[in-house]
Amino acid sequence: MENHINRHVAVQLHSWRVYQVPKWGYSIPEEALDPEKTVKASGREVRVSHKSAREVCNAIKGMMLTEAKKFLRDVIAKKRAVPFTRFKKKAAHRHGTGKAYAGRYPVKAARQILKILEGAEANAENKGLDAERLKIIHASAYPGMKIRRYMPRAFGRAAPKFETLTHIELALEEQPEKAVEEA
Repeated sequence: MENHINRHVAVQLHSWRVYQVPKWGYSIPEEALDPEKTVKASGREVRVSHKSAREVCNAIKGMMLTEAKKFLRDVIAKKRAVPFTRFKKKAAHRHGTGKAYAGRYPVKAARQILKILEGAEANAENKGLDAERLKIIHASAYPGMKIRRYMPRAFGRAAPKFETLTHIELALEEQPEKAVEEA
């Protein structure tokens, strides 16, 4: 009886799996960033559309931090439209989209990116950087893991239903005081 218990425990211990936590990298090379002047923030596997997140990231890239936060708050309030340049089929024209004729109000994506932007601002404060002089030098969104579900159909069948999660990355750099005054 004792051998049976020991063998069972040994089999159970042997069959346990060890899962490693994924180590996330960034799509921007580390050499391109000065560690004393830049901060990074990311949201991994966020439940937003990667298409609308990409368009929001394109819209805020190159903006100053305060300007980007105001823009995202306006998108959430549906006061300003995000110009859609790639995923624009059947999208209506919106005022103030620049050269892009199509525009939308991706509220969910803007809310998540604003949250990540506020996290980057907190990272900058912890590093001792001036939040008024931060400029977004890198903003990207790309598809992550897919969640697979099944929708029951007639006659006992089931149809797969996929939801694609999104990775969002932001990098901000502190600008010299001269550049901030000119902008």
